[in-house]
Amino acid sequence: MVGRPTKYNKEMQEAADAYIKNYAEHAHAIPSVVGMAMVLGVVASTLDLWGEKHPEFSGTLEACKDSQHFKLMNCGLTGEFNSTIAKLALANHGHSEKSQTDITSGGEKIKNDWHIHPVTTK
Repeated sequence: MVGRPTKYNKEMQEAADAYIKNYAEHAHAIPSVVGMAMVLGVVASTLDLWGEKHPEFSGTLEACKDSQHFKLMNCGLTGEFNSTIAKLALANHGHSEKSQTDITSGGEKIKNDWHIHPVTTK
C-alpha cells in the first residue's frame, strides 16, 4: 500500500525547530504540538509519524513538550497564567494535586483489625 508522499524535509524540520523558539509570533500562549502542526500545515498525527520515523524530529517534539512544560510551570507560579488553567494543563506533564485524608470516627482513628491470610487450594 502506497500512501501520499511525506512533506517531511529539511525545511519542515527547520520550521518546526523555529516554532519552538518563536511560537509567540503566531499568537500562541504556549508552544504545543497542535500549534506546531497548524503552523506547518499538517495535522498533529502527522507530526507523531514523523517523530517515529525521524530521530531528529522526535527530539523536536520532545523539546516542544519540554518548552510547554516550562512555560506552564513558570507562568503558573508567577501568576501570568490563570492558575486553574495552568494546573489542568500541567496534568498532561505528570503533575497532580494530592491531598492526604486522615479517616476518623468521632475524632478517633479507625482501628484496622483486618488480617489477610493466603488461601491454599488443592
